[in-house]
Amino acid sequence: MRCDICGKEAVTLIRYNGSHLCAEHLRRYVERRVKREVRKQIDLRSGDTVAVAVSGGKDSMVTLHLLDSIFGDRGDIAIHAVSIDEGIAGYRPPSLDIVRDHCRARGIEWHLRSFSELGAEMDEIAGVAGECSPCTYCGVFRRKLMNDEAGRIGARCIATGHNLDDMAQSVLMNFVRGDVERLARLGPHTRVQPGLVPRILPLRLIPEKESLLYAIVSGIPFWDGECPYWTAALRNQYRDVVDGLEARSPGSRHSILASYDRLRPLLTENLPAAGLHACACGEPTLGARCKACELAETAVRRLEARRGLRADP
Repeated sequence: MRCDICGKEAVTLIRYNGSHLCAEHLRRYVERRVKREVRKQIDLRSGDTVAVAVSGGKDSMVTLHLLDSIFGDRGDIAIHAVSIDEGIAGYRPPSLDIVRDHCRARGIEWHLRSFSELGAEMDEIAGVAGECSPCTYCGVFRRKLMNDEAGRIGARCIATGHNLDDMAQSVLMNFVRGDVERLARLGPHTRVQPGLVPRILPLRLIPEKESLLYAIVSGIPFWDGECPYWTAALRNQYRDVVDGLEARSPGSRHSILASYDRLRPLLTENLPAAGLHACACGEPTLGARCKACELAETAVRRLEARRGLRADP
């Protein structure tokens, strides 16, 4: 199997367009689309700071590498990596080591926040999650800490490593649940809400397989460990559906996202921005308290009850 462009040995077949690409042309193919996406999603100006959410997995490390490659040499755009330590023994520490070492080698400023700041770590929470899955707590806490740190460093936006597979799953999941409001809020964010740092998604058109191959052929270090709580995530059902559609009809993921992109202006036009106010912790919220504070209080109360410190009402 030879590259369609240069005749060298191909490393992949892009099934949705029939292209065979070698390592070099795969890199160029990915980089070209990511640069175009970043230009479409945000107009960065001299002096801006971009916070990159980096877990140490392939997608976040590729995102950090690409944004640093695009803006690192300019000198007028600051790239900061932000990681969250959920407190998952055997899973998170190795990935954080990779992020720390990579940032040190590339001269990228690295910020680390921890679930312990909210009163409980993930390994503790998993045992008292109750009606909510551990992934619910994890997602809410990560978003809170990421937004707080990005605001603290004055970031213009937060770049996440969500790839095409993630986006297609999210669109399908919210359609099935009838959650139109959440559909309208999917990134990249074009409306800036007070207290919320908008997200950009540089990899939103890059399939997961291409992100993985890009990391491998580019020599980007990443952690491929599996979260011990991943089986509880509802998203897994939609991952299977999207994977099945793509296997039978290559290009299905692109079609799902393209359909959403055509509908999105109608959603945002008919669903005005929510009126947010600050929770006591400072996080924007619709209710009296933000979801992170509510879940943190619940987790701490249940942990104390388990330890016999007080009765759980």
